[in-house]
Amino acid sequence: MEKLYTTGEVAKLFRVSYVAVKKWAYAGKIKFIKTPGGKYRYPESEVGRLLAML
Repeated sequence: MEKLYTTGEVAKLFRVSYVAVKKWAYAGKIKFIKTPGGKYRYPESEVGRLLAML
């Protein structure tokens, strides 16, 4: 199973705010999975894709 990152973990990796990551998700810039509890999780492949674009 692919590793899933939290919003906070993604924010730290990109050195941006938690809110910025949420905005990316809402804008469709990063794909996410919503847990049954309503939390956002970001697949490692998506995080890697964005890192490669930098």
